[in-house]
Amino acid sequence: MKLGARMLKTGIAIILALYVAELFHIPTPVFAGIAAVFAIQPTIYRSYLTLLEQVQGNIIGAIIAIIFVLSFGNHFLIIGFAAIIAIGIMVKLKLENAIRLALVTIIAVMSAPAEDFLQFSVVRSATILLGILSSFTVNLIFLPPKYETKLFQGISEVSEDIIKWIRLSIRFASEDRLLKKELGTIKERIGRINVLYSMYKEERRYFKKSEYPNARKLVIYRQMIQVNQKSFEILKLQQRYKNILFELPSTLQNDTRERLDYLLSYHEQLLQKFMGRVPQNIELFNENIFDREQLMNAFLKEIKNNDVEDEFQPFHLMHILSDIIEYEELLEQLDKMIRSYQKFHLKKL
Repeated sequence: MKLGARMLKTGIAIILALYVAELFHIPTPVFAGIAAVFAIQPTIYRSYLTLLEQVQGNIIGAIIAIIFVLSFGNHFLIIGFAAIIAIGIMVKLKLENAIRLALVTIIAVMSAPAEDFLQFSVVRSATILLGILSSFTVNLIFLPPKYETKLFQGISEVSEDIIKWIRLSIRFASEDRLLKKELGTIKERIGRINVLYSMYKEERRYFKKSEYPNARKLVIYRQMIQVNQKSFEILKLQQRYKNILFELPSTLQNDTRERLDYLLSYHEQLLQKFMGRVPQNIELFNENIFDREQLMNAFLKEIKNNDVEDEFQPFHLMHILSDIIEYEELLEQLDKMIRSYQKFHLKKL
């Protein structure tokens, strides 16, 4: 089992909450440890938002618990009814993420001894608040996340796998069963990359240093993800319409293969350029190497002369052609973004 940063931070937050509670001789320090579990988040920005929500949930839960105990007592049926009321209020206030902690506060407060009830209520609410603050402190100080490194690594690895499979597919050398399985895996990995991008974006919003250059980097990473998504769609189309592509004239197959090979190499070189392994003044894309209109006209000619029984085959070919063209346009946009970023910001950082 791999010990992740969040797991480690959760343990540290619990230790800190229990230690501080013991240090100040707070009764029932276990509530601080429980609260610390709920407040750990993967990013500092989310931890900040969670802190605000959990504090509100703690206060709302404590107020409801005190009102119900003073009005109706602390029978377990009353505790359950108070929990239902608290859930309704939290949903109404759009504090759904803090519902569980609010319920913990209600149970902790309503189970306090009858003698000196108000004093125990305040102490237990403060104990839970201590656990929330402990988690926020740990998130702020220990093991700061490196989402940019993880994000680019994920994008680079997925790009490499997609490019590998497209090269095999356009040569009809891929094993269909393995490719179908790999398509599902790549889809999941792209989903995880989108999550990493969201987390990196949140961290950039939290840390304001070099805000404009970082905003441009966000745009570049978003473009990289879109390029990956489009190349993935091309791979899916090749797998889905494998028989249609196989029946195309050999000249059109060669033209399509050459164009995709060129775009895949362009894709690889752009990632290397972003990493600084390719000189900034090198022009990676050259329209004179391959005429885009030549490929378009070849596809259109095949569609016009198509006399097969499948009435949808022309539309499938148009779909493949449009995706190839869009892939090329996305790569050109990414190239411009990288050149602009490296020209105006790389030396300043």
